[in-house]
Amino acid sequence: MIIVDVVLGIAAMGAVWFGAGFRVIRQFERGVVFRFGKVRDNVRGPGLMRLQPGMDKIRKVNMQIVTMPVPAQDGITRDNVTVRVDAVVYFRVVDPVRAVVDVENYMAAIGQVAQTSLRSIIGKSDLDDLLSNREHLNQGLEVLIDSPALGWGVHIDRVEIKDVALPESMKRSMSRQAEAERERRARVISADGELQASEKLAQAAAAMSEHPAALQLRLLETVVQVASEKNSTLILPFPVELLRFLEAATDKATRDSGHVAPAPAPVTENGHKPT
Repeated sequence: MIIVDVVLGIAAMGAVWFGAGFRVIRQFERGVVFRFGKVRDNVRGPGLMRLQPGMDKIRKVNMQIVTMPVPAQDGITRDNVTVRVDAVVYFRVVDPVRAVVDVENYMAAIGQVAQTSLRSIIGKSDLDDLLSNREHLNQGLEVLIDSPALGWGVHIDRVEIKDVALPESMKRSMSRQAEAERERRARVISADGELQASEKLAQAAAAMSEHPAALQLRLLETVVQVASEKNSTLILPFPVELLRFLEAATDKATRDSGHVAPAPAPVTENGHKPT
C-alpha cells in the first residue's frame, strides 16, 4: 500500500507539474519566452502553449493599437503667447522582443516622449498655426515621437492635438479683432454697392438726357409708387420740360393737319384792340 501511495503521489505531482506549464495567449497578444533569463528566438503566437516549469518565463505583449492621452502642457509660442495644449497618441507594438528587452516600460517611455515633443512643438509654432494649421503640426509631432519609439519596437500610428486653451485676455483680443474684420468687410461691401449704384445711375441719367420723355415716365412711375401709401400727401410740381413736351406735341399736330394757327391780335397799352 505504501508503494502504491507513493506512486500515486508522484503521478499526481507529475500531472500538476505538467499542467502548470500550459499557457493561453489571446489573439491580440504575443508571448516572449525567457529560458534561464535568455530570450528564445521564436515569439509565441496566439493559442495554447506549454512552458517548462522552473526554466521558462513568459511576458505577454499587447499588439493592439493603444490610445494614450497626453496631459495638457503649458508653453509659450514663438509669438510670445501663453497657451495650454493637450494631445492624444495612437501607437502599437511591432516588435515584442524589443518592447520587452530594450526598454523597461515602453508605455511610460512613450508618454514622456510625447509630453516633451508637445512642448517642443508649442515653442516652435505660432498661435495661428496652433489654431488653424493643426494637420501640419500633427505630422511634425508624429515624427518627433516616432523617431525614438522605433528603437523600442513601437510604431506611432498618428498624433492629434485635441485642444488649445488660451488666456481670457487673448480671447477678448481675438474677439475684438474678429469684430473689426467683419465691420471692415461690411464697409467694403457697402462701398462696392454704392459704386455700382452710381455707375447705373450715371447710365440712366445719360439715357434720360437723350430722351426727355423717359424722365417724364420715370416721374409718373414715382408718383404711382408714392400714391400707393394712403397716409401720404403728394405735392407734385409742374415741370417745365412737360410744357415743352406739350408745346412740341401741339406744333406737330398742327403741322400734320395743314392749318396754321392765327396770330393773336395785338393789344395796346390800355387793353383795347386797334381798329
